[in-house]
Amino acid sequence: MTDTSADLRTCRLVTLGCKVNQYETQLVLEALERNGFREAAEDETADLCVVNTCTVTNNGDSRSRQVIRQLAKQNPGTKTLVMGCYATRDPQAVQTLPSVFEVVTDKRELPDILARHGIYDMPTGISRFEGRKRAYVKVQDGCILKCTYCIIPQVRPGLRSRSPEDIEAEVRRLIDNGHQEIVLTGIHVGHYGVDTTRGRTGLPPFRLHHLFKRLDRIPGPWRMRLSSIEAAEIGEDFIAAAVDCEHLCPQFHPALQSGSNAVLSRMRRRYTVEKFLDTLDQMRDRLPNPAFTTDVIVGFPGETEEEFEETMATCRRAGFMKIHLFPFSTRRGTPAATLPDQVHGTIREMRMQRLERLERELAQQYYQSLVGTDLEVLIEGQIEHRPGWVHGTDRRYVPVEIPGQRDDVSRMVRGRGLRSIEHCLEAEREIQE
Repeated sequence: MTDTSADLRTCRLVTLGCKVNQYETQLVLEALERNGFREAAEDETADLCVVNTCTVTNNGDSRSRQVIRQLAKQNPGTKTLVMGCYATRDPQAVQTLPSVFEVVTDKRELPDILARHGIYDMPTGISRFEGRKRAYVKVQDGCILKCTYCIIPQVRPGLRSRSPEDIEAEVRRLIDNGHQEIVLTGIHVGHYGVDTTRGRTGLPPFRLHHLFKRLDRIPGPWRMRLSSIEAAEIGEDFIAAAVDCEHLCPQFHPALQSGSNAVLSRMRRRYTVEKFLDTLDQMRDRLPNPAFTTDVIVGFPGETEEEFEETMATCRRAGFMKIHLFPFSTRRGTPAATLPDQVHGTIREMRMQRLERLERELAQQYYQSLVGTDLEVLIEGQIEHRPGWVHGTDRRYVPVEIPGQRDDVSRMVRGRGLRSIEHCLEAEREIQE
């Protein structure tokens, strides 16, 4: 048989930012492959480059520009299509960068834009997730909140939920193609379904908890994870569904952002510290030792030492397993950018270090709570410095090291927590009879 791969046009895709961007890049890749493209090898010049940009911080903007320039230099004569949140926020600046021939300011227009360049066959979903053991599935887009620090509602406005039929079909394809963990993601996952029934009479609501109950009926040895969920959107229906779902992992990511009520008010968040902690307590009462991860912004304008100490105390009380820390980044066009009493960078850095130390302490405490318990670990790779051992994550997203070999990679293995070490939980392998 003649190898026709050399006759295909080549493409190179780069993603910056969140899980949603990573999903959208995979969707574009599969569209290109349907229309006569293949990914370029490392030593090849790509005919087409696609950059999916991020603008959540200033670093996202600068990194996006840097990547576009690097691709133009490394792929002389290429054409670069730029999409993503930075492209939406500042298309004029993007258009001036080298090799850029198309700037996508609204991803809803992407099929029409690609069609102008001869790419007509756009899939409704993905069938694999390139280079990853777990697959992300985008269930919704857009945010309608007005948090004072966030630019995302301006670049991804409104709410758009995918149909449960399309989502289920996509999840089934991904499972059939070997992905054993599916992560439901979106810009504001907890608002899934709000747009489909708002203002429409006679339509029963179909929300996030309905969606994961529907997906839970898909048989097989796979597991489902939520990328994030706002504490304000965790109610009795959500908790009851989480308890009943066999495939849903007992790990949740409610974004705290600050553990001070005064700072939360300036951020225009929709909960108090007390309500946030009460929600976590309710989930712990109903679920088996759930893991909670979160986001915290350090150095929000006006944050005093007392308010930062309140955040430290809240994180300790919440018992987070992991904390994603972000130094406050001024985003032009957001209310927080003009707030008085901006926190000095040196103070921000010192507070980041203190919270990082607390995070390591809390992680160790949570790992220790799993010693002696049964684990289900998705193996992600071998440990180079430790022959005969592999690493992965269990259902609670805890990093695990466990005896294993190359053949275990991408498989689920069972074990038991043995000891908590500095950066993970060490486990013994369950002996298969």
